Amino acid sequence: MEAAGEEKAGNGRNGHAEGPAAAAAERGGRGRLRGCWGFLRRNALVVLTVSGVVAGVALGAAVRGAALSRAQVAYLAFPGELLLRMLRMVILPLVVCSLVSGAASLDARSLGRLGGIAIAYFLGTTLLASGLAVALGFIIRPGAGASALNAPGLGLSGVVPTSKETVDSFLDLVRNLFPANLVAAAFRTYATEYKVLLRNTTSGNVTTEKIPVGTEIEGMNILGLVLFALVLGVALKKLGEEGEDLIRFFNSFNEATMVLVSWIMWYVPIGITFLVGSKIVEMEDIMLLVTSLGKYIFASILGHCIHGGIILPLIYFASTRQNPYRFLLGLITPFATAFATSSSSATLPSMIKCVEENNGVDKRISRFILPIGATVNMDGAAIFQCMAAVFIAQLNNVDLNPGQIFTILVTATASSVGAAGVPAGGVLTIAIILEAIGLPTNDLSLILAVDWIVDRTTTVVNVEGDALGAGILNYLNEKEKKEKEQDLKEVTVEAVANSKAEGETSPLVTHKTQVYNTASTADPESKESVL
Repeated sequence: MEAAGEEKAGNGRNGHAEGPAAAAAERGGRGRLRGCWGFLRRNALVVLTVSGVVAGVALGAAVRGAALSRAQVAYLAFPGELLLRMLRMVILPLVVCSLVSGAASLDARSLGRLGGIAIAYFLGTTLLASGLAVALGFIIRPGAGASALNAPGLGLSGVVPTSKETVDSFLDLVRNLFPANLVAAAFRTYATEYKVLLRNTTSGNVTTEKIPVGTEIEGMNILGLVLFALVLGVALKKLGEEGEDLIRFFNSFNEATMVLVSWIMWYVPIGITFLVGSKIVEMEDIMLLVTSLGKYIFASILGHCIHGGIILPLIYFASTRQNPYRFLLGLITPFATAFATSSSSATLPSMIKCVEENNGVDKRISRFILPIGATVNMDGAAIFQCMAAVFIAQLNNVDLNPGQIFTILVTATASSVGAAGVPAGGVLTIAIILEAIGLPTNDLSLILAVDWIVDRTTTVVNVEGDALGAGILNYLNEKEKKEKEQDLKEVTVEAVANSKAEGETSPLVTHKTQVYNTASTADPESKESVL
């Protein structure tokens, strides 16, 4: 009986001990599930976007064997086309309103300081990217032994973009900075074309003369719109109270545009799936191109990986002493958008949203610097262009001399400023570099053949440079603000201390105090004697 009672009591004690442990384990399991669910909710857009890229690759690989017609491929790409159209729809109001409100919210000193740092950062990183590409080109030698390549052999049309004189290209850049019609600048850009005239000389020989003629081509003149928006924001700031109503209008317009962007972002995973899938289906013989131009593709993507994975993060770390990869982790969605769309301009809306919400960059900084960066800062394009120039030189068995290398670096850095933020926009600027160093542009069709591959990593590096630049400027701005607050506190404390010291040591104050005390403590006779 006693043994049975002890056993029953022991079982009761064990059951009592096991109850809290089981409950704690159950609570721990629920906590982990709740944590996973919270993580998925917070990062749902990132997970869906990355899944969209993977699903697009799988869709393209699965559909390639179906031998779709061109019309069917166009239908397959339709959801992706809708994404591009929606993103381009918000570019104009986003760029103009964000730059006007950003320039108007900064005082003239901060605007000049931040603008100077931004220009130095953009030019410095682009020059580093150009130098890296040339160095990799000489080390890997992607064009060596590839002289047998030709466009017809790879099934290419051999059509290349019309090349322009280097001088005319830079003059067009300056002309586009000052658009003659702002409304037309929203959808048209100035470009120089040539008209050839035949002239008979007195000796009977026929000579040709190429005359530049100005034309308007399809495409947003975003460079002119950026400059106009910046100047308008500074002018509204200068007006003071009279300009506040218009500044509030642009601020409200900008916030409404960002709401539209947040809605569009939920369609991004679907659009990306069909963009990537249709692009894979479009290519006729991927393996032939990759095996023929594999060294060029490898060299270009390696340059992008080194610049985007090592050089730019090192610049960010040296400037801020913060972990750059934690900063980049919050930008997975815009990177996936850049990879799928191959357009810096189309990635701008999602980049502004993620930089502000995930990385805490001040709205005044992000909306001032990111639209400029999407137009001016093209690190990935500089790598792509310099690598293409070295590749074509080696393809034609031309040994580049130091003068030509310097020309490549300067021309690539300068021409990347005016490169259009659209797919294949950098190919047109390669023709400028080739003309500058005296190389033929016939082989550009080879670059066009693999541009759809390289242009994706190019765009990712472009937007990464913009985002890290915004992070650096935000850090420097916050640092300066803290230093001003600290100086103000020190001045306030010092002023209080000095006032006390003056009260104790100033002869004038001491004299008055003494008179007051003497008058209060002396008897009436002493008062009369003093008087």
